[in-house]
Amino acid sequence: MSSYQPPFTLISEIVSLVADISEHIGRLTVQLDQEQQLKLRRINRIRTVTGSLAIEGNTLTEAQVTAILDGKRVIAPPREILEAGNALAAYEQLPNWQGSQQADLLAAHRLLMKGLIDSAGNYRADGVGVMAGSAVLHMAPPASQVPRLMDELFSWLATTADHPLIVSSVFHYEFEFIHPFADGNGRIGRLWQTLLLSHWQPVFAYIPVESRVHQHQAGYYRALNQSTAQTDSAAFIVFMLQRVKEALASVDTADTPMAPLKLPPKLPPKLLSCCKCC
Repeated sequence: MSSYQPPFTLISEIVSLVADISEHIGRLTVQLDQEQQLKLRRINRIRTVTGSLAIEGNTLTEAQVTAILDGKRVIAPPREILEAGNALAAYEQLPNWQGSQQADLLAAHRLLMKGLIDSAGNYRADGVGVMAGSAVLHMAPPASQVPRLMDELFSWLATTADHPLIVSSVFHYEFEFIHPFADGNGRIGRLWQTLLLSHWQPVFAYIPVESRVHQHQAGYYRALNQSTAQTDSAAFIVFMLQRVKEALASVDTADTPMAPLKLPPKLPPKLLSCCKCC
């Protein structure tokens, strides 16, 4: 067993959410045939990519992301088109990656951030801070500590016996706390939770959890900050499991026409952003 144990408290709300989600997954797996799964995979992959990128400020709509997926011309900022194309390619590769392999996470970052930053696929070499305007909300560990911290996190991931719903949420939080990359940490953290969940239950490969996180973007940041302040990721686990439960409920009616992604209230600019530190 790994000697590192991420700090989290198994509160009753977490236990209840795990039970509810597990029951829902069982029903959904029985209800969906192969044709429905293929249809949902396409619809919800678009929702997932649109939502995850929107959290980072990308303005592309679901219709535009659909056009990019279909190889059609889209009139939009080139960087946003590249972000969407990279994200679609990364989510398509989910079945080929192992959640417990650090090399696969680096490969995922390389694909997701290709052409966007020079250090794609490599851990950061500089300090970063999580900012709200000019205020520092979280100073990430020094770059020199990132390899050790990521080794410990992956060692725990490979050996833990905790429930996958809890493990994926804890990993997501710990990953964001370490902030191992110069950019793309949010996108990779959300993608990796989806990967971990899909290895537990394949249906999660097309459950649009990221779009639900986008709809509760302010709550996402609050849960991250609260978990850091309390040195306990229980608040973030609860938040993510609530979004998973909502996403599963949305799949029950996913055979209806795809509705536009509901935008959350406008947040202060760069509530979570990276900056180089002296």
